[in-house]
Amino acid sequence: MDAETDHGHTLTDETHEKQVVDIAGIMQAIPHRYPFLLIDRVVDLIKNVSAIGIKNVSINEAFFQGHFPHHPVMPGVLIIESMAQTAAVLVVETLGPDARGKVVYFMSVEGAKFRRPVVPGDQVHVHVIKQRNRGNVWKFHAIARVDGASVAEATFAAMIMDRVGS
Repeated sequence: MDAETDHGHTLTDETHEKQVVDIAGIMQAIPHRYPFLLIDRVVDLIKNVSAIGIKNVSINEAFFQGHFPHHPVMPGVLIIESMAQTAAVLVVETLGPDARGKVVYFMSVEGAKFRRPVVPGDQVHVHVIKQRNRGNVWKFHAIARVDGASVAEATFAAMIMDRVGS
């Protein structure tokens, strides 16, 4: 059974602390901003293991103006980007102060599959699991779900580096 701590965090049976990162914490962790900040909250973050990013999809998203005006569908590449942003928050939270002044860059995307369109009104839960890391290279597998059903999945690698100009 999960037990809640006095700090509002939840401890699992394996004694991994689950964290929640709100939008302010996300904006501290990663450099993305509107209109390219594609996660609204991160829940069930277990450092060095996994995280779930949440994206509330609204008709007000800038990309719906052109994709597609009379049939709005969230572009698949932006779902992949929401996976990367969730993974980046996981990396930053895992590394703590060592991640200060760093940014996470995509290196590769493998096996991307899109199962059904994501439309306004959907809430996308982006489940990211760390597969491994060696030095500054991290590999993840992610599944995006709406109402529990898979809408997209991919395996990807990313590298954490100093920000350009740092």
